[in-house]
Amino acid sequence: MKSYSELTRDELLAIKDELEKEYKEAAAKGLKLDMSRGKPAAKQLDLSRDMLDVVNSSSDLKCEDGVDVRNYGILDGISEAKKIMADILGVSSDNVIVFGNASLNIMYDMVSRAMLFGVLGSTPWSKLDKVKFLCPVPGYDRHFAITELFDVEMINIPMKADGPDMDLVEKYVNNDESVKGIWCVPKYSNPQGITYSDEVVKRFAALKPAAKDFRIFWDNAYAIHDLYEDDKDELLEIFAECRKNGNEDMVYEFCSTSKVTFAGGGISALAASKANLDDVKRTMTIQTIGHDKVNQLRHARYFKDVNGVYEHMKKHAAILRPKFEAVINEFEKELSGLGIASWVKPKGGYFISFETMDGCAKAVVAKCKEAGVTLTGAGATYPYKKDPNDSNIRIAPSLPTEEELKQATELFILCVKLVSVDKLLETA
Repeated sequence: MKSYSELTRDELLAIKDELEKEYKEAAAKGLKLDMSRGKPAAKQLDLSRDMLDVVNSSSDLKCEDGVDVRNYGILDGISEAKKIMADILGVSSDNVIVFGNASLNIMYDMVSRAMLFGVLGSTPWSKLDKVKFLCPVPGYDRHFAITELFDVEMINIPMKADGPDMDLVEKYVNNDESVKGIWCVPKYSNPQGITYSDEVVKRFAALKPAAKDFRIFWDNAYAIHDLYEDDKDELLEIFAECRKNGNEDMVYEFCSTSKVTFAGGGISALAASKANLDDVKRTMTIQTIGHDKVNQLRHARYFKDVNGVYEHMKKHAAILRPKFEAVINEFEKELSGLGIASWVKPKGGYFISFETMDGCAKAVVAKCKEAGVTLTGAGATYPYKKDPNDSNIRIAPSLPTEEELKQATELFILCVKLVSVDKLLETA
């Protein structure tokens, strides 16, 4: 297929005329499709429906430790739930606290706690002249929203094929005391689907922060979200590497079952060193008497152990895999060779990262919305919603049905072509 950049102005105008006719026909269909967020589809949520029957009015409601889960107590979570979450992350149960339904809530609280009370006796961040966070980009918009809310200065760190640019990370972390943290989605990163290489994880673990209260916010959201059982990425366990370097206090790790069981009714966990967990509990005891232990018991009895979780995730993959492949196949069929776009084919996670020509992403998203397909806002994958190249678009294939996804993908491709032609005509 001939690259659009090689076409004459007349050829581009002819293509534009044909594309505009197709776009009008598509817009006339009255589509109302949403690919803006990585929500599980109804079929995925149905996979866990029978979990609601595991704990009922006739159930024994005491956990393994003999505590009645209906009552107060066990601030850090019941032992059987801690064991499952710890095994998902590859850490000891002693290094885990089980929280409520959302790991995002834990991350918010960890930043808020550092702002108000400091980290392990350090000066509260709110009392410092400047607090900075490193942000691998493109990245997760909700991470950036947290640090923006607390008026933290965010610094873009480009993502490479094996993770963040570690030369830059080391430069900032090891030399600037105002750099207090970095956001990371280390396995199947949001949105690119990149898994950090062993070398990258080892370099993280060997950081020598200028700030003793620097923390890596290791959001391992997709630790078990593989699309291919026989071709999945493996992530080096960071705590073991940190211990080798005497840096076990440097990491906060997060995960949840939000996309495993029910998005609004899962359980979440924080993994950290004993010193960090003790520091968290110091204020957590004021904040809450404990999280929903009935739900923790429900999850533990449903899965029984981490192997039950792995088997459950194969069912999710069977639903998600055809959707991801359908989108990627359409991209390859319709856009390969045109020189107007690139994309990453992930092995897991919830997103496909798509790159338009520079200066085209906002226009593509706007055109899609005008014709009835809602995408994540262009720029959302960068701090302050400012994509310097206006090129990245996050595709979320999970929620639509197969037919809806086909319609949405066809329209998206049409908009990419149309906007790209317009861009090339500006200089042709």
